[in-house]
Amino acid sequence: MIACLLIPGFELRAALRSRPRLAVVPAALAAEPGREQLVGPVTAAAEAAGVVAGMRLGEALATCPELVLVEPDPAGAEREWEGVLRRLEDAGFGVEPVEPGVVVFETRGVERLYGGVEAALSKALASVGPAWDPRAGAGQRRFVALAAASVARPGQAVIVEGEEERSFLEPLPLSLLPLDEGRYAELEGLGVRTLGSLAALPGGAVAERLGQEGKRAWSLARGGERRRVRGRSPAAELIEALSFPEAVANELTLRRAFGALLDRLLARPERAGRPFRKLALAARLVGGGSWRRTVTLREATGERGRVRSALGPKLVEIPAPVLELRLEAVELAEHTGQQLALVAPEGEEAGSRLREGLRQVRASAGGGAVGGVVEVAPWSRIPEARALVLPRD
Repeated sequence: MIACLLIPGFELRAALRSRPRLAVVPAALAAEPGREQLVGPVTAAAEAAGVVAGMRLGEALATCPELVLVEPDPAGAEREWEGVLRRLEDAGFGVEPVEPGVVVFETRGVERLYGGVEAALSKALASVGPAWDPRAGAGQRRFVALAAASVARPGQAVIVEGEEERSFLEPLPLSLLPLDEGRYAELEGLGVRTLGSLAALPGGAVAERLGQEGKRAWSLARGGERRRVRGRSPAAELIEALSFPEAVANELTLRRAFGALLDRLLARPERAGRPFRKLALAARLVGGGSWRRTVTLREATGERGRVRSALGPKLVEIPAPVLELRLEAVELAEHTGQQLALVAPEGEEAGSRLREGLRQVRASAGGGAVGGVVEVAPWSRIPEARALVLPRD
């Protein structure tokens, strides 16, 4: 079966690790500087006061004047999430992270080890730890597993058997679907308020009214596609950090510090000459909070100048003085070099380059970013209903 482990409001929980007293008061994750001023995940006390995630900051403060805004800590959240994934991997699960707070894995390889699906999910929950209030779900399809985890209580696992999928999904709300806010209101205006009512509509009519987004939502309401889980490759543990005795806001100083970190990262023997595919630049900011930017290189490289050109411009985006600067090699390429050809590549060489390009896309946008066109109704007069773009492994 496919299992999903869910930690709601993970970014807020990670930011509150160093300030646990705020977990019991009305608090919400503030928006990053330069972004639209919408509050992020909220604590239970804030939700009880009427504040919900995605609410505009002014409206949230008017609803709950005592609301505490927590500075986002993306670098800290990334470290905490990596720790969660590693604990699951240490327990024997081949995990595929979807986003911070959501991870899927297959139980087939560990069911005999732990004594069944339920015991395997209990082991996964115990590996994460009760401090995160994780919940788990399992089913024959990814979306069913996610829906099961969404309705589970903290520390609980909900298992949905194949014949129960339809009846399980029918009463669940539309908020489980990846739709824009306007789409939810449009569907509710049409009397569609649950997954079951959406799944009962003709697929062609949904595609005609809502387009490709609605067609995918309709497919998910019926259980979604069957797609295997791709366990992630072991993360590269190449990190260089530089702490400053005083907060630094000078761009020239930051660029020199970044150059020193890059030289140290390039000299790490663990790299074994392999080029970088994905890197991250992070900073710990004065006054709390952090800043982090991830860059996937268009072509994997170990050349200092190219890496500096890709990451250097990100330094001007740092919103506050810096106490610590970190450079991380998130993913390394498998090859150590590339031989240029005098003639156009054919056959196996062209296929090898295509596979490398697909790995670059997946590293940048996730495992489901590469899709293929599948015809479902080529006779339809509606272009959007003739084919679907489905993720490919």
